[in-house]
Amino acid sequence: MRSVLNSAQMKELDRYTIQEMRVPSEVLMERAALAVVDCLEKNRKALGRTLVVCGLGNNAGDGAAIARLLHLKGYRAEIYCPGNPDKFSSDLNRQLAIARNYRVPLVNNPQWSEYTTIVDAVFGVGLNRDVTGEYAALIGKMNQAKAWKVAVDIPSGICADSGEVLGCAFQADETVTFGFLKKGLCLYPGADCAGKVHVRDIGIYEKGIEMPWEYVQAFEEKDLSLLPKRNPAGNKGTFGKVLIVAGSGQIAGAAYLCASACLHSGAGMVKIHTEQKNRQILQTLLPEALLSTYEEGHADFEKLKEDLEWCDVIAAGPGLGQGTTARGHLEFLLENSRKPLVLDADGLNLFAKNPQWKELLPSVCVFTPHLMEMSRLTGRSLDVIRQDLFHEAQEYAGNTKITCVLKDARTVIASPEGRCWLNLSGNEGMATAGSGDVLTGILAAFLTEATDPSLAAALAVYVHGKAGDVACREKGSRWMTAGDIIGGLSQVFEEGEQNGEKI
Repeated sequence: MRSVLNSAQMKELDRYTIQEMRVPSEVLMERAALAVVDCLEKNRKALGRTLVVCGLGNNAGDGAAIARLLHLKGYRAEIYCPGNPDKFSSDLNRQLAIARNYRVPLVNNPQWSEYTTIVDAVFGVGLNRDVTGEYAALIGKMNQAKAWKVAVDIPSGICADSGEVLGCAFQADETVTFGFLKKGLCLYPGADCAGKVHVRDIGIYEKGIEMPWEYVQAFEEKDLSLLPKRNPAGNKGTFGKVLIVAGSGQIAGAAYLCASACLHSGAGMVKIHTEQKNRQILQTLLPEALLSTYEEGHADFEKLKEDLEWCDVIAAGPGLGQGTTARGHLEFLLENSRKPLVLDADGLNLFAKNPQWKELLPSVCVFTPHLMEMSRLTGRSLDVIRQDLFHEAQEYAGNTKITCVLKDARTVIASPEGRCWLNLSGNEGMATAGSGDVLTGILAAFLTEATDPSLAAALAVYVHGKAGDVACREKGSRWMTAGDIIGGLSQVFEEGEQNGEKI
């Protein structure tokens, strides 16, 4: 896993490296410049003529060093510093002096159409106010130029904490960031402005520093090794029994997708507790699943009690409805079972209407709200929730003592004790009906073998996104469906098959 930092955390690591570890800031700046130049040289054809646009601070110092290194390698590189020289940082002044000594051209009135590459070194991760006036006009000219665009550390105008556009922002094709991913590079619209992101080691590390927080973590390809190995001596009972309480009358699709994903994610047995009207279609679509049915408007609590005793994990909510029968099912489930529970869709909406149910939640419980469902659960507006997904997920997880999977283009997963993950897999094609039902099925299957439920939930979200990426490659983002995501699971699990261990 990789760490994802906010601006305050990154600044503290910078300070610690320079003041405590005694690494001179000039060394870090030189290494940062070398990292950007290395990225630039991978696209040599675009380096016909490069303009490095600098602001006032240390990010601008990186920019001046980049122009110098390109110049010394024989590339045509120029520096543009439109700001007031009286406000230049000491590091920028030092780098500009070095650049002048090596005869790197400094321009005053760039002709934007003449450049094949523009490097953005105007603002860094410390920006915390809207970009206006001359700098807004400058970024506008940079964006309009027909050149390859590369941002240094973070695109100018993007909030490093939220990904918010602060007034206006540089639209990079690629971003070279230093040491660690920043939240603003991962969250939209910042992720869109950053283009392809490269994380480069410049000598800033977490080792040896005591921090008053835990970093947000993001899964990587190698973390598929966390998927548990299949026991060759196991059987359908030992691989976990999942009860899915889903699907009101004639709404069998959600129940089917959830159950199918669960079976395709390793659960040994899956039983669907659903309305009788759904029996025929579910038996036809998914003969591998067991069925437990009730008549419309008549909950069968004796049968549900038997099902609760049978299973190891419960998933409730997909297509369940919010009527009297659905409410009765969920309340009975909460009152009569302490087994691990995944609550999704209509289950979450019913919970929002019945906050007293909080006292009935089992010790292992995962909620999977999208932003509107989170608004119903918390009573907060969508705008407030969007401002800080991490805070919203962590606060709700802590207050409710559940694992919160807050679904968005970038999903945030928070544990009740404060750990947090950010999911970077997936694509826009997954914004399709039934995708959430598939995630619920994967999650329920993972909980049957999990020793760390919150970590299992975060890994399930990552696997869901990876399967979506497989589907996108095969079908295209415009045409893929939730069923295609299920189809992509086998390839993801095959990649993680080696060196598996308990999660």
